[in-house]
Amino acid sequence: MAVCCDLEVDVMEEETFMVDKKVIAPYCGRLSKLFGKSTGSARNLKVIFNDFPGGAENFELLSRFCYNNGRIDVTPSNISFLHSGSLFMEMNSSVSGTPNLLEETEKSLKGMNFWAWSELLITIKQCQDLLPFPSSSGSLEKCVDSLIGRMVTSSEPSPCPSTSSPDSSGVRFSCDTGSTESLKNSCSRATWWFEDLLVLSTNLVEMVIKSMVLRKFDHSIISRFLFYYQKSKCYTGTPDEKRNVVETVIDMLYILDWNSVSFKSLFGILRVSLNLNIRKCSRTKLECMIGSQMDQATLDNMLIPSPYGMNYLYNVNLVLRFLKAFLHGGISQTSPTQLRKVASLMDLYIAEVAPDPCLKASKFLALTMALPDSARDSYDRIYRATDMYLQVHAGLSEEEKMKICCALNYEKLSSEACTHLSQNRKFPSKSAVQALMSQQIKLKSLVKATNKTKSYIDSPPSGVIEIGRKGKKNESDSPTNNEKLRAHLQGMQWRVTELEKICLKMQTQMTKIMKSRVSGHSTPRSLPKLCS
Repeated sequence: MAVCCDLEVDVMEEETFMVDKKVIAPYCGRLSKLFGKSTGSARNLKVIFNDFPGGAENFELLSRFCYNNGRIDVTPSNISFLHSGSLFMEMNSSVSGTPNLLEETEKSLKGMNFWAWSELLITIKQCQDLLPFPSSSGSLEKCVDSLIGRMVTSSEPSPCPSTSSPDSSGVRFSCDTGSTESLKNSCSRATWWFEDLLVLSTNLVEMVIKSMVLRKFDHSIISRFLFYYQKSKCYTGTPDEKRNVVETVIDMLYILDWNSVSFKSLFGILRVSLNLNIRKCSRTKLECMIGSQMDQATLDNMLIPSPYGMNYLYNVNLVLRFLKAFLHGGISQTSPTQLRKVASLMDLYIAEVAPDPCLKASKFLALTMALPDSARDSYDRIYRATDMYLQVHAGLSEEEKMKICCALNYEKLSSEACTHLSQNRKFPSKSAVQALMSQQIKLKSLVKATNKTKSYIDSPPSGVIEIGRKGKKNESDSPTNNEKLRAHLQGMQWRVTELEKICLKMQTQMTKIMKSRVSGHSTPRSLPKLCS
């Protein structure tokens, strides 16, 4: 019997098939509709498919189904192609009582939960290859759901995740929870699937991660996989491929609980991203995640070289963005301990960048004023860094110097720092005066406290005397406590005397400085009376 080939099918310019339309059309609704609309008596017809899912290979597979009277073995190795192809060709018509191909594939997909792990991987890889075609989405979603379900419910890993299924009958690792060896094994119970999922594209990884989040999967495990995926994928590939991987990983980390994301690993991916010119939105997300945990950072983390083409040493703008992210929720959302840790870190960082001759005054000031005043108990480190900056940038005007000195809280400078400042010709004279005035305020407060303590010892409150008269001797009236108070008073009085000497010395030095700076220009203004 001669085979009739009256239909020519061009599949995506990959291959041309000559088939019998009477054999193919009954199973394919798409062709039946096409032939029903055709007019004329042309013997041979030609159909061109420019977007056939699975290409020529899949069309040949579907043709075999038609020529075999609607019979074909549906397996994990071909179900994705058959399902997407049957949807595309509208193969939902039964011929001579045989099940249609769409029904057969849908039935097989429903049993996907009982497939072996290796079969799921084969299927999801095929779905990935079919991703550009919308008709592949149904089987892909089912496969992803089954894959995640297996990852959640599998109690033990396979001996070799890249080749074995967690539900295969091979040798298992011990699940003895008391064994430390089982915890150290690279194929741990929580991460046995990491290696297998490296075959996934970035689009599919995004789909899998979002599904895992919806199913309340452990965020710390998800983040570990994402970092593992990024490191593995960035060893090879073009810059564009690496950029795509890094952006996808960042975007997925951003939707997790940031407390479950390794801070050290975030800085690792940051250093990679700086050389890849990633999207601004992904860069902002990464900076927000790092900034939110800035209290865990070290000085080495912060010392990031400036971008190519910039003349300053370190990427100060990046650190400022970290600080902005750290304070994003407001001071009320940040604990005092976290603030002090970040302030201490910034003091070290500012000391490192201050000697940079290319660092602009505006950037230095932004660094010193980025944190609230409550973050620091002492401003001595800021003073020393400012001293270094003014030494390197000797050409600054008095106005620029005063702006830089605005970052100093003189009340939180030690007496030693104030003394040094008063003798420091690199600082503007107004700054030195402010330092002396703050010390005067401290001195007066100390004198008041000393006098108050002395008056308390000399004439205790009447309540204390009354209690003593009733025969119940008050502890504050005991000779031992009085001696302690007197000793404390003597110490305070000695400190007042010393501070008065320092203040007098500073005032004398300031008078000399002011005279030398204004001589020949204008009549010197009288200094405020600092000590009385």
